Amino acid sequence: GLFGLTVPEDFGGAGLNTTQYAKVVQTMAYAAPAYRSIFSINVGMFNSAIKNGGTDAQKAEWWPRIAEGAIACFGLTEPGSGSDSAAMATTARPDPEGNGWILNGTKRYITNAPHADVGLIMARTKKDAQPKNAHVSAFIVPMDTPGVSTSSPDKKMGQAGSHISDIMLDDVHVPGDALLGEQTGQGFRFAMMSLDNGRISVGAASTGYARRALDSALKYANERQAFGEPIANFQLIQQMLSESWTEIYAAEAMMADVTARVDRGENTVKHAAAFKVFASEMCGRVVDRVVQIYGGAGYLAEYDAERFFRDARIYRIYEGTTQILQLQIAKHMLRDYAAGI
Repeated sequence: GLFGLTVPEDFGGAGLNTTQYAKVVQTMAYAAPAYRSIFSINVGMFNSAIKNGGTDAQKAEWWPRIAEGAIACFGLTEPGSGSDSAAMATTARPDPEGNGWILNGTKRYITNAPHADVGLIMARTKKDAQPKNAHVSAFIVPMDTPGVSTSSPDKKMGQAGSHISDIMLDDVHVPGDALLGEQTGQGFRFAMMSLDNGRISVGAASTGYARRALDSALKYANERQAFGEPIANFQLIQQMLSESWTEIYAAEAMMADVTARVDRGENTVKHAAAFKVFASEMCGRVVDRVVQIYGGAGYLAEYDAERFFRDARIYRIYEGTTQILQLQIAKHMLRDYAAGI
């Protein structure tokens, strides 16, 4: 099924590369942005974490299950820890009665959590955060494990079909082979690698949804009459349409570049962040223009424009806010400069 698009064929998937995956995401976001979010957590986050860090046994166990339709979630964010991993409070301590682990803590804003079959949970396995982020490990946790519970889905301003909630972990016992890669201290690295993929997904979704909003505005501008003619004839309306098309085209060009780099095996941390920042901010500008083109109708719930506005707002927040990613881009620029790259 769809959840197995990037799973290797040997494990029951379609084996799509990143360029192909991004085009699917773009099309999916055009049609159903909330479902795109559900889909991308499985494919862009969980599957990629298994690819980047999983053992052969973990791949053999979970990739076929995801390809068959199992729903996954990705537990990184906490009530007091989002961008700051050093503040992570969820803990995993060795089980004194065996070779497993005992998890305790709360995760916040977790997409798919209310319906997930499995979660990739980040937890602190040692007190000291040095060397940087070496205190975080990742665990594959079936959501029906005793001690795992979720809150009621949060009420969001947009993309209502994609549910998020808290995950509560109360003395959750998992076996030793639940540790991703069977290595402690690697969870944050695996999470960041997955987030690079997630940022490409959000960027692709932003281009797809911006395209849908622009298509709607173009149709409305040709149908809406003012002063005896379609408002599409007015130059300032044309300016908003042309600026939007140009920005979408630029974002699509960035998508083609960054996904090709991924498929060539290049390091794309900086490129993925830049694409996500530009595309999500672009989408915000496009949907704002669409509301303006609709005029008063754009402020009414019965028209598509106001939903475009609400649905698109999250793109600038999840998988790394614009502000955090701007800092990340600059950090990598300065690091590359110092290294003479």
